[in-house]
Amino acid sequence: MVVCGDDGLVHRLAAELSGVYGERVTLVLPPARDDRRRSVSAAQGRAAALFGRVTGAVGRGGPAAGQNGTAPGPLVSIVEAAEPDDEALAAAGIDRAAALALVYDDDETNIHAALRARRVNPRLRLVIRLYNRRLGQYLEQLLDQAALVGAAGGPDGARAAADASTTVLSDADTAAPALVAAAVAGTSKVVEAGGLLLRAAERPPPPDGSVPEPGTCTLALLSDGDGPELLPDERTVARAAGRGRLVLETVRYSAPPRPPSRLAVARSLPLGSFFSRRLRWALAGLAAAVCGLAVASWLVTGDDPVHAAYLSLLDLFAIDDPAIGQPLGRQILQLLSGLLGLLLLPLLVAAALEGLGTFRSASALPRPPRGMSGHVVLLGLGKVGARVLARLRELNIPVVCVERDPQARGVALARSLRVPTVIGDVTEEGVLEAAKIADSRTLLALTSSDTTNLEAVLYARAVKPDVRVVMRLYEDRFANAVYRTLRDSQPQASTRSRSVSYLVAPAFAGAMMGRQILGAVPVERQVILFASVEVAGHGALEGRTAAEAFRPGAWRVLALDQDSGPGLLWPLPAEHVFGPEDRVIVVATREGLADLLGRRPRPRTADGERPFGAAR
Repeated sequence: MVVCGDDGLVHRLAAELSGVYGERVTLVLPPARDDRRRSVSAAQGRAAALFGRVTGAVGRGGPAAGQNGTAPGPLVSIVEAAEPDDEALAAAGIDRAAALALVYDDDETNIHAALRARRVNPRLRLVIRLYNRRLGQYLEQLLDQAALVGAAGGPDGARAAADASTTVLSDADTAAPALVAAAVAGTSKVVEAGGLLLRAAERPPPPDGSVPEPGTCTLALLSDGDGPELLPDERTVARAAGRGRLVLETVRYSAPPRPPSRLAVARSLPLGSFFSRRLRWALAGLAAAVCGLAVASWLVTGDDPVHAAYLSLLDLFAIDDPAIGQPLGRQILQLLSGLLGLLLLPLLVAAALEGLGTFRSASALPRPPRGMSGHVVLLGLGKVGARVLARLRELNIPVVCVERDPQARGVALARSLRVPTVIGDVTEEGVLEAAKIADSRTLLALTSSDTTNLEAVLYARAVKPDVRVVMRLYEDRFANAVYRTLRDSQPQASTRSRSVSYLVAPAFAGAMMGRQILGAVPVERQVILFASVEVAGHGALEGRTAAEAFRPGAWRVLALDQDSGPGLLWPLPAEHVFGPEDRVIVVATREGLADLLGRRPRPRTADGERPFGAAR
């Protein structure tokens, strides 16, 4: 396996491939003197120093851990190159590799390297990190077609072309559901599969003799001091009295809203925002005066009310119809109407200017409205922040965004969605107050700087101690240390710290192994994977019933993916027999999935640690 990249996802992915799947991995990294890597290390150092001061203040927690994989294991080799050109790919042995992951932060770099690699090795399995989803779909089709043409002339051409798949993944799209779930419900345990939204919820064990709720299964028994027990069988669950459970349940999608009709749009237009309150009162008073003049003209002249109102409007707009020879009352009313017309002119000009200013500001970022509360404060509108913002608005959750760079890619999305946005540095005084942090429900700190995220969370907790916080931190062990310290110092508040590379690495590694990873659910500090697996060729599944295919602690078949049927068959009958043509949804531990795919993970070393900082 070859992994090319320039950030923390490279190290996490190498740990996943070597430690869990036992694969030989070659990393293509920028040289150690590269400014990009030095700036990342400096930012981590500042965050660790800031967190060290916080840890000393609360009297808990240990020092922040260093970067993952500082000491590569025997299965990992490193090639230093400024960019993945032909020379770097040749040095990494791309012509002999089974899979290549391109996880540079720049889409263009990944695309160029993918085209080079496909030309050199048509049988290569490609996994590409790409933010642009539409471009990713086109790129998958192009590279798969190139693989089909390149492998057609060789032996086993069809099989080789099928193995040489191309998978385009976005770390922002992969991590966004977990981050949104953590912000909304205090959990990141949500997976989408086959049109169903599956949620992992913590529940107490059912009373003795009771039947579990239909449509749910137990994913894990939560920690009782020795760590969680993943994928237990029914007997183990029944014996685990007093232990909480993590169960899987179905959350139905609500029907998408229909486009509003023109009448509904007209009724929902904020017409009152075109004019200020003072101007509206002035116009209302002027209208009342005009009505009074019309009534007075009707009483004085004795004309019918319509003609009297018509004469009043003529006088008001100074249309030439002098009341010469008319009664004195009529002449006085004409003078008053002319005076009122003079007052009307500046009011009309002011209304026109205010309306024009409102239309001009329609493209500007709105400010948080007065009285707003119970909202989510989202810090950072980069790649991850923009995806999280889109998910939050799909759920109709009120959001206030804070972004330092007015040209960030998520600012245009916030403007189009009319989301209140504050442009400013969150480390400066008054910025979080402008986002109404004291009245918010959740703080999502998703900037690319660990220091900024940590400082914002600490300040928000000082303003509102019970605010729910979800922060993005670069390094997973540092995120774990931050989580434990904040949890211990303020146990009444909900705290979540997430490393994006930790959330998305299982999906990238599974794609490199040739399997579709649908999602990952964290269970304390471990992870359960959801994967789509073809039954053919897997002796543990083919020809077995759902009950026989269940291996406690390793994997469990959840559902049957029916191409021609109504989506997933869920829940799955225990007596259902799997055929070679079936595709199933499997929930498994990382070691269990590696075993199911025929690749056993490497054994632990004498001290119990996996090589290259591999996760549990």
